[in-house]
Amino acid sequence: MKKKSWSDASILQSIKNPEQQGYEIKHRCPELTFMGAGNQPDFAELFITFYPDKKIVELKSLKQYLFQFRTGTILSYERIINSVYRDMMEVYEPARLRLVMKTRPRGGISSMLTVDSDWKCRGGDESFEDWKGQSDVWE
Repeated sequence: MKKKSWSDASILQSIKNPEQQGYEIKHRCPELTFMGAGNQPDFAELFITFYPDKKIVELKSLKQYLFQFRTGTILSYERIINSVYRDMMEVYEPARLRLVMKTRPRGGISSMLTVDSDWKCRGGDESFEDWKGQSDVWE
């Protein structure tokens, strides 16, 4: 059973990968804004690590895609990161995708969420060793 997406993946566009050699692309969205609990805006920083296969991310469409969270449905951090992950995997079919979302403090508490297509629980082979035994750095 396919899980419900809380976003419109049709906004995401791709570009043909100009290089078929392996390489890593990192994107950073310094201000991901969305409607959180209590109908109040929440803020997060999203880091995307992308190992392309045949397609790469068209950045203007990624920006428009992320902007859709600013209005409408009230979403939790967990729903957003999982929806973004599912949509990007479906649209871009990357060799690897890693998302890290660091939330701004609300009520004195910050959160950091990570999802990686390399993890076995996400269907990966755990072939990349960079995430094992360490956590992403908090600033």
